[in-house]
Amino acid sequence: MKISRVFKTSIFIIFCCVMFSVSVSEASSDNSATEIMNAHGESMELDFKLYDPGAEEVQIDYSKYGTFEGIGTEAYEYKLTNRKGLAEAVGEGVYPNNAVYKDPAYRVLVSKGRLSGSQWDYVNIDDQQLAFYKWATSHDTPAVQQYYTALALEKLGETRQAIKAYYAVVVHFPKQAGWTVFHTPLYMGKLAIDRIEYLTHANPDLGFKLEGAKISVKNGYNASVSDDHFIVNPGKLLKVMPEDLKPKRIEVSKLKIIKTLGANPIQAVQFENGHWQLRINGKPLMVKAIAYSPTPVGKSPHEGYNLDSWALSDLNGNGKIDGPFDSWVDKNKNNQQDHGEKVVGDFQLMKKMGVNTIRLYHHAMNKELLRQLYKDYGIRVIMGDLLGMYATGSGAEWFKGTDYTDPAQREKMKESVRQMVTEYKDEPYILMWMLGNESNYGEPGDQKKDKVGFGSQAKLQLDAFYSFVNEVAGMIKTIDPKHLVGFSNGEVLNIDILSQHSDNIDIFGVNSYRGATGFGRSFWEDAKDFMNKPVLLTEYGCPAYYAGKDLDFAEEKQMEYHKGNWEDILNNSAGSGFGSAIGGVVFEFVDEWWKAGPPPKLSASAQETRGDFIANFPDGWMYEEWLGLTSQGDGSHSPYMRQLRKSYEYYKKVWNE
Repeated sequence: MKISRVFKTSIFIIFCCVMFSVSVSEASSDNSATEIMNAHGESMELDFKLYDPGAEEVQIDYSKYGTFEGIGTEAYEYKLTNRKGLAEAVGEGVYPNNAVYKDPAYRVLVSKGRLSGSQWDYVNIDDQQLAFYKWATSHDTPAVQQYYTALALEKLGETRQAIKAYYAVVVHFPKQAGWTVFHTPLYMGKLAIDRIEYLTHANPDLGFKLEGAKISVKNGYNASVSDDHFIVNPGKLLKVMPEDLKPKRIEVSKLKIIKTLGANPIQAVQFENGHWQLRINGKPLMVKAIAYSPTPVGKSPHEGYNLDSWALSDLNGNGKIDGPFDSWVDKNKNNQQDHGEKVVGDFQLMKKMGVNTIRLYHHAMNKELLRQLYKDYGIRVIMGDLLGMYATGSGAEWFKGTDYTDPAQREKMKESVRQMVTEYKDEPYILMWMLGNESNYGEPGDQKKDKVGFGSQAKLQLDAFYSFVNEVAGMIKTIDPKHLVGFSNGEVLNIDILSQHSDNIDIFGVNSYRGATGFGRSFWEDAKDFMNKPVLLTEYGCPAYYAGKDLDFAEEKQMEYHKGNWEDILNNSAGSGFGSAIGGVVFEFVDEWWKAGPPPKLSASAQETRGDFIANFPDGWMYEEWLGLTSQGDGSHSPYMRQLRKSYEYYKKVWNE
């Protein structure tokens, strides 16, 4: 995203903005023991072991302990008739078992005062033993309490018990919601299904599969729960062979094509099994894209620096554009250009990484530069128009924001798009057009209340806004019938309304930051159920900063996050999973130092290490100035110096395979 945090604090506004950081199922040894002081004042470790693992392993037969009613309807309910029997079956930390209060380790920790304070203080701590005991004995909304208890078990490496705990949410509390920091609902049952899907597939040797589970929430894509209607099928956990859980890919080229979008050479095709594939000259293409805006240290849009100025910048006066052609890699990270660290340029670094596309958010400033990007490096462009977001193109006053019911503003935005398409439609590097950027978050500001806003009223005018998007997409097709047209939404928020105004939209673009294990079954399911279009992740990424840890540790966590996201995209591309993914846009290539704020504390000359807001990242916080796959080091050689992070090396390997 190219706009400052002060303009977009809610980019994680729905399922992605959970108040925790999910790790992979393998727990580190640091999480399995808690350090306490004994009676002699000596330090000792308290190892974690389930006091009561339960009589049944994972596959609980809930029909033995109660009755299911209304499965697959709004009348769903599980009526528990044998509470004691179910408690003995499921074990510690799983509803309705309360053996945790008898757990000797829990009693010791309580006596030592280690479990005081709010349960929310225990979510992102290193010691997940404390988190487990705190959440298992908290008094939050039952679905929330059970979910976070399961999360702690997962992080502790108690995968079987975690699966049981997550499934308890689905069976007992599928209609309960938690809340994000932006006061938007989190449907805990849907999230629990996502975690079970991940854990069972990530641990095939366990031999369990969740079959048939689905929770649909009518009116569940807005910021209210008062009008929600739930259709619940808890499904069943089945015993299967490990090989049944491994990703299976079919050869879609042998299937019949039932729908084609766009015209040669760039098309999206849908096969008879419902899967989508992007093709160029008849050959499949996975979009391996990156957002690119190499803002020099010390420069900021708050001080008049245009974010697209990098495309014209030649600060050293050598006749070449700085970032694309003059950057060099600081291999030993000593913030000096040593012998052998030759100039290579970002375009070449991206080519080596395997990038085949960059995303430009609003038009372009240097046509010849983009021609060279494509001709010499084989990299295409997703070119966008912000369509009034951040008051861009509409002529709106910032604090009032773009009004999508105003005929004059609508015409200005249409003219902006018209000019872009007319000027660039015949350029060989254009891959597709992309309208907006998480514009459904757009709301006006208020100077008197010091509320900056987004320079847009889209959030307040959803029908008018989405209808206008669809109208503009149709206009593009009359000017340029060759290229596909996409729209970039913020998460799946308001997807139900968007789907009613999407006839002319070819590509469902989504900015999503859900966590280290990908986007989850519910994400792909929602995209299929509502849009049934090719899905492009128009933004995903992770900061390379972790409070209290060294930068090497933070880089490792960033790399794990990217790995989980890209693998999820691949596992839901044509021939696998939901089959709708056509690729993703990594956010971003290089750190930008101007993005943390708000002013006047904002400094574009220092890289901010204060957490911006709670979000689903490794330590539970967003650090907007650390999202690059490369850094600018200490900033002393900006905009030329690049320090390659582990995430860059990861993509260099997998995007070139």
